[in-house]
Amino acid sequence: MSRYPVIPTDSITDDYHGTIVPDPYRWLENPDSPETQAFIQVQNDLSEAYLRDCALRESIRVRMTALWDYPHYPSAIKRGDRYFFTHNPGSLNQPVLYRQTGVDGEPIVVFDPNALSDDGTVALTYWNITDDGKRMAYLLSRSGSDRQELHLIDIDTGHHYEEVIDHLRFANVAWLPDGSGFYYNRYPDPATVSPEDQQAYNRLYFHQVGTPATADRLVYERPDAKDLNFPPTLSDDGRYLLLDVWHGAINRNRVYYAELDGTGSETFVRLIDQPDAQYTFIDSSNTYLYFVTDLDAPRGRIIAIDTVNPAPDNWIEVIAESDEVISLAQIVAQRLIVVTLKDVTHRVRVYHLNGSFEHEIPLPTLGSVLQITGSARENELMLQFTSFLDPSSPWRYDFADQQLQPFKQTQLTVDRDRYETTQVFYPSKDGTPIPMFLIHKRGLERDGNAPTLLYGYGGFSSSLTPGFGVSILTWLEMGGIYAIANLRGGSEYGEAWHQAGMLAAKQTVFDDFIAAAEWLIAQGYTRTARLAIRGESNGGLLTAACMLQRPELFGAVICVVPVIDMLRYHKFSAGKYWIPEYGNAEADPEHFRFLYAYSPLHNVREGVTYPPILIQTAESDDRVVPMHALKFTATLQALAASDHAILLKVETKAGHGFGKPKAKIILEYRDCFAFLARVFDLTDEG
Repeated sequence: MSRYPVIPTDSITDDYHGTIVPDPYRWLENPDSPETQAFIQVQNDLSEAYLRDCALRESIRVRMTALWDYPHYPSAIKRGDRYFFTHNPGSLNQPVLYRQTGVDGEPIVVFDPNALSDDGTVALTYWNITDDGKRMAYLLSRSGSDRQELHLIDIDTGHHYEEVIDHLRFANVAWLPDGSGFYYNRYPDPATVSPEDQQAYNRLYFHQVGTPATADRLVYERPDAKDLNFPPTLSDDGRYLLLDVWHGAINRNRVYYAELDGTGSETFVRLIDQPDAQYTFIDSSNTYLYFVTDLDAPRGRIIAIDTVNPAPDNWIEVIAESDEVISLAQIVAQRLIVVTLKDVTHRVRVYHLNGSFEHEIPLPTLGSVLQITGSARENELMLQFTSFLDPSSPWRYDFADQQLQPFKQTQLTVDRDRYETTQVFYPSKDGTPIPMFLIHKRGLERDGNAPTLLYGYGGFSSSLTPGFGVSILTWLEMGGIYAIANLRGGSEYGEAWHQAGMLAAKQTVFDDFIAAAEWLIAQGYTRTARLAIRGESNGGLLTAACMLQRPELFGAVICVVPVIDMLRYHKFSAGKYWIPEYGNAEADPEHFRFLYAYSPLHNVREGVTYPPILIQTAESDDRVVPMHALKFTATLQALAASDHAILLKVETKAGHGFGKPKAKIILEYRDCFAFLARVFDLTDEG
């Protein structure tokens, strides 16, 4: 590896509860300065030169493009007698939204986001359709930003209404039953608030179709609690307007509701105003509101709250906690449809509204249910299913004949029988069994030679359930093993599993991941020289921390849009919402102690030989801002002792991954696999 550039430093320090911490690359926190832009250009040039020397780089891109060229259906729902689904024939950057009348109707294009940009960087990120299937509200994101704008379309005529609503992030739309208007939540115009309040003062509004956004009626706000957010949901019968009141990216929320009487006047009741647990609204039946909650039940239970007698003593437990985690629930055909997670794969069961078990819906294979939709008034359930070797596809379940049938058939050209998926359990440092999926070619020899890519996340209650990816197939065709470790910090086994890997217990997540790597080597699947780790966002923090703690264990590291500076992360963009998960080093001395102990930016040691690392970020990432990756790169290049590659790749017109076009995803993985191919000296034969 050629010499790295000399990177300027400054003498800025911070005092954390009596500990002085230098921050020599703080100037890289300013993304728009000429100095930062020059740093990015130099780093991109270095990375491009290194990756260009990989003989497989172009063939990887070509093969990924070919693998992606199959028809797939990311989502499907039913409204009235119409089915709506997204479809990509394979070649498009973004899937197109279609509608059809009846199961066998002719598909008609509703909206094609590919027409909005030449490079696919304008994405349809959310859509919500009226009960009669006549109107649609949809959100667009540009260049991967979390910032979105809301548009309206008349589905029959294709007419786009003039009104456009700006300043939306993490928004939801709740249509009135007659489709005349909807509730939604948005932030103030950024020009009207201070920089630190750019994601504060979320408010609930009502929009009447056909009127300007400036005329939207303010329905609810909490200026006394500026960090609360108010995404709305309407019960299936249109009677109750629910607000999922959240603060922070953590499974504790509040619930407010208003009973709508048609007068346009909403009086909200703070049904649950102590964020002591997670309460996920399912639907209503008469005066009862149904929720999934982990209150006194880490794996989840279903309760019904009578709005006439809402005191906690009167809550009814409909389905008790079991040894399976409740992932999704919906009232369809006057039944409770409950999706549970058992050892990281899903099951679907049907219950009566009183909680008595009716039957189970057999799934096509072991895998994941991504979505269930349907109405209490209809006799049909729509279900989105995937596995590691089965792309996401929509299925229909008819309660009349109790048959689960594919709604749209995905036609994958790859011979999936060449590969197999197994699940293993390995002991972590403290002896806890941790599940891990292994996907590889059949008949794999355990001779320690297989290039292995170990992936993890371990945070924010996010479960890594089976899911298809062209990137996984590409790696398998290169002769690799793809391993996914289900670390603590996720919710694979409920909220207790999550809490075992957050705040002061975050080191447990790193221990789980390190133990996965050690197990793969001990069992003969691979060896250090052929073992790579990869993680994104919180998973980027994971891979960075593990590399620094055990540099001799890994042969290569892929660190994508990572959280790196654990002392200052909360000062940027969405970072303040992560404080319940990570902690706040400024506000709490104990938090500073455990954050400083593992913060990747502050644990790079001078003179240590670190494995080759590729750090990938994006200029428009307004969730985990690029400064994390930039400061980490500068620190590693200045202090690391070896000639191993330390590369930074900054993508333009891209963000945290939100709505990323297919072409950019292919280029991201092309560089990832080209980097591994060069480090591991892989050939076309794998």
